Amino acid sequence: MLYWAVIFFIVALIAAVFGFGGIASASASIAKILFLIFAVLFVISLVSHLLRGGPKL
Repeated sequence: MLYWAVIFFIVALIAAVFGFGGIASASASIAKILFLIFAVLFVISLVSHLLRGGPKL
């Protein structure tokens, strides 16, 4: 999912360079949403791993 967020961010940057404001805005919004979903899932995974008592390093 983080991969797709990065892809949409790159598309937004390229669109902004060439002056396509609408496409750049839409791609940036999608990238933000995907990044937030990734961050929430990461935190949930981290908390569940810590509560479950994963392998001790």
